[in-house]
Amino acid sequence: MKILIVEDQRRLGQFLKKSLSERAYTVTWVSTAKEARNALCETAYDVIVLDLNLPDSDGLALLQEWRKGGFKEPVLILSARDTVQDRIKGLDLGADDYLAKPFSLEELHARVRSLLRRQVSVKETVLEHRGIRMDLLGRTVELDGKPVELTSREFALLEVFMHNPGRILTRTLICEKIWESHYDVDTNLLDVYMSKLRAKLEASPDKPRFKTVRGVGYHFL
Repeated sequence: MKILIVEDQRRLGQFLKKSLSERAYTVTWVSTAKEARNALCETAYDVIVLDLNLPDSDGLALLQEWRKGGFKEPVLILSARDTVQDRIKGLDLGADDYLAKPFSLEELHARVRSLLRRQVSVKETVLEHRGIRMDLLGRTVELDGKPVELTSREFALLEVFMHNPGRILTRTLICEKIWESHYDVDTNLLDVYMSKLRAKLEASPDKPRFKTVRGVGYHFL
C-alpha cells in the first residue's frame, strides 16, 4: 500500500514517514503543493495525508483541484485548523476524513487503516465510461452494447484508463501498471498499444477517447 504525506513541517513529515514505513507501507513525503502535484501525476496512491498550511498553496485549494481533475485517492486531512466549520469545509471539498493537530499517532494509523479497508470494500468489478462497459471478473469489454475483442495487454491498458476517467496519466504510471518494470519497456511499445486500443474504441476521428499530451502521457476523455 502506497501513502503520500503532504506536510511542510520537516520533523513531523519525517516522523510520519518513518512511523508508517515501519508498518510496511510504501511512503512518500513531500512538503509543498507543487511536489504533491508532481508525485500524484507520477504514480497512484492508496491514501493521501494532507496538511492544509502549505508554503505555496492552501491545502483545501489543492484538494479541490485534485477532485475537479478526477483524482479519487482517499484523502485524510491533518491540520491545526480544528473548528467544526474547518472540518465541514474540508469534507465538503472532497476529503474522506479529518484529523486535527495535535493528534494521537495510533489514531492516525487507525484512520489510515479504515480508509484502506473502505477503498478495498468498494472496489468496482464493472467499470463504465462513455459507452464503454468493462467487466473485470468476466474479462469482457463492450462498446455501445457490442463486444470488443481485446488482447490481455490491451485489456490491462484499458483498465488503467477506466479507473481514471478524465485524468491525465503519465507514461511512467501507465507502464508501471501494465509491465513489471517500465525501464524494460521500449519507448515506442506503449504508443503501439495505444494505437491498437484507439483503433478498436474510437469509431470516428471526430469523437476521440484518448488525447496524447506531449511530453507527459495520455488523457482519457
